[in-house]
Amino acid sequence: MKMKKTALIINAFAVLLVQSVMAQTPKVELKKITESVYSYTGVLAGTPGNIFSVNSGIVIGNDAVLVVDTLTSAKEAEGFAADIQKVTNKPVRYVVNTHYHLDHVFGNSFFADMEVRIIGHVKCRDAVISSGDKILENPAAFGLPAGFWEGTRAVAPDTAFERGMILDLGGITVKLIYTGFASHSPGSIIVHVPSQDVLFAGDILFTDFHPYLGDGDLSGWKKNLDFIHAMNVSHIIPGHGPLSSNKDIEDMKAYLPFFDKKAKELSAVEKDLGKLTAAMLEVLPRRAGGDFIVTMNLKTRYLRDNGNRPSQEK
Repeated sequence: MKMKKTALIINAFAVLLVQSVMAQTPKVELKKITESVYSYTGVLAGTPGNIFSVNSGIVIGNDAVLVVDTLTSAKEAEGFAADIQKVTNKPVRYVVNTHYHLDHVFGNSFFADMEVRIIGHVKCRDAVISSGDKILENPAAFGLPAGFWEGTRAVAPDTAFERGMILDLGGITVKLIYTGFASHSPGSIIVHVPSQDVLFAGDILFTDFHPYLGDGDLSGWKKNLDFIHAMNVSHIIPGHGPLSSNKDIEDMKAYLPFFDKKAKELSAVEKDLGKLTAAMLEVLPRRAGGDFIVTMNLKTRYLRDNGNRPSQEK
């Protein structure tokens, strides 16, 4: 998908998310997953300091800390850093972006100013470079207040890889893995911490939340889910939603083709977006959040051409 089109899709996604629940929700803290891994999980949309409910987290080694995803702005990243300091005084040496969407990378500039090495897939890097500055020009287009991105710059990974990297934090090894197949985005990766039996899935997994499909490759996505399932990891941290397990991987794997099949069937006879959304929500598995994303998926992927997108269903 071209970057301009992708930016518009993320635009609409963000507007609906912010406006739907920008209620007074309490600030959340990092949760202890294992002795060396902490993460936000199950964050309510509109939460101060994490407005898009991203499960950013950290891995703590003897010598260094690795950050997984940096939230939506430099200010949010600053709050994230403060939460990190409540957990450990070890230095942050690495940031890893699981993919390029704005809620996962726009805190990069805060960590870049701390001279932290920022790592991501080459397609993540390229997307931030090509679309980041344009997105920052108009926060209102994303349902965000004027000044939300004050002090924020679009900073792409300074270190990019194609298939994988291994990082040593001192006693803790972290594996960055691109399976070779696109999924939620062209360059989505997973972050595996073998000694802790933990995996950050990024937005390859949404748990109890309707997933965003507008930028996705459904065939490759299935391969990624199969790959994660085969790893048999005890603690899976999704991009959005509560701490997960292989059962949630199975649910996601079943959800994607079901959504695609029903969306194609229903959009072939119903062109009204509101009615189509209502019909889809009647047949889809219930989710605690993300009904509005169903609308966006239908608008951007199915009403446009009834879902016949060979480039995304290889």
